[in-house]
Amino acid sequence: MSSSFQAPKGVKEYAPPQADLFYAIREAFAEQARLAGYGYLELAVFEDTNLFKRGVGESTDVVSKEMYTFEDRGGRSLTLRPEFTATVLRSVLEHNLHKQGGLPVKVWTSGPAFRAEQPQAGRYRQFYQLDLEAIGSEDPQVDAETIAIAANWYKSLGLTQVRLLLNSLGCKECRPAYRALLQEFLRGLDLDDATRARIEINPLRVLDDKRPKVREQVAGAPLMADHLCGDCKAHHDRVRELLADLGVAWEDTPTLVRGLDYYTRTTYEFDHPLLGAQSGIGGGGRYDGLSEDIGGPPLPGIGFGLGLDRTVLALEAEGAAFAAKPRCQAFGVALGEAAERRVFSLVAELRAAGIAADMAFGGKKLKGAMKDADRSGARYAVILGDRDLAAGEAQVKDLGSGDQDAVPLTELTATLKERLSR
Repeated sequence: MSSSFQAPKGVKEYAPPQADLFYAIREAFAEQARLAGYGYLELAVFEDTNLFKRGVGESTDVVSKEMYTFEDRGGRSLTLRPEFTATVLRSVLEHNLHKQGGLPVKVWTSGPAFRAEQPQAGRYRQFYQLDLEAIGSEDPQVDAETIAIAANWYKSLGLTQVRLLLNSLGCKECRPAYRALLQEFLRGLDLDDATRARIEINPLRVLDDKRPKVREQVAGAPLMADHLCGDCKAHHDRVRELLADLGVAWEDTPTLVRGLDYYTRTTYEFDHPLLGAQSGIGGGGRYDGLSEDIGGPPLPGIGFGLGLDRTVLALEAEGAAFAAKPRCQAFGVALGEAAERRVFSLVAELRAAGIAADMAFGGKKLKGAMKDADRSGARYAVILGDRDLAAGEAQVKDLGSGDQDAVPLTELTATLKERLSR
């Protein structure tokens, strides 16, 4: 009988075998980050609410509608993190990582984030992200590096239909004039009161509105790409040149805004067309004024958040060949008490040699133990009985072909390693 309790609505949990895939794609990302010199951060799951109000922006849906905010016993307002960038930057500043060596500070992290949204496939109230940030440099090479890390990760997973959408949102020098122009255009449209209020706070957010009626009206809005200052245009052109040098394809998308207030200059999104309304599987951009917004020194930065949940859905939608490492490669089957003790130590020896190994527990007979071996997904069963012990060997059965042969116990580990490497 199952428990009377269930996970809260909107929480996506992962159980084997899907959880094995979830873990494996995270490990694949960790390797990409390590190769590029990014160190790992383990972060707080909740923060002072004002960090997100000041960092993410009070006009965003994230802050105004979706945060899980509560008051603790000391009367402090705390919020479960709805995104990672503000938390990462706060941690970098708090631990003085920007003062400990050359810039940029290159870090990554992963874990759950929380938004009070209407749950649907690919959009959960507790969702999982991979986050990577490079803090302290305006160099467009850093922009291109972070984008390429994400693109290479998707490629390493076997995903072939991921599109990179790219835009520039300008800077504090050129955006004010564009903002005024955009506000003038938007004020002439037939929009609801809430959207009109947003025009005065952050008009770029109106361009990010997903409602068809609004999207239709803003189709003729002026675009930031046509109003970039010389420095921003040169920066954007250089990023595109560098991506071309790296063989990373992109699509210029002048309407791309994204949903957070802190973005400047380079802004991008990874899109997967097979996922329908939730096709955005990751994205990021530059946030050169965010450090000052949360009380830190001028410290430019760029980074991204990639959705693990949606990446799993994309792999399933494409039928990509990427697979998790097997949880079991060799499965021990003991026939008798003496054999059981020896199998127990053999399994430990195999694990020490890097072979994923398990065994049948509870004194099961041969038939039950072999069923466990099949369910484990192992390639080989290692069968040991009294006669095998006396002969100093084990019976190694290929669970795919059914072939079986005797292998000396002194050679068992080396033999299995050789066969598994084929």
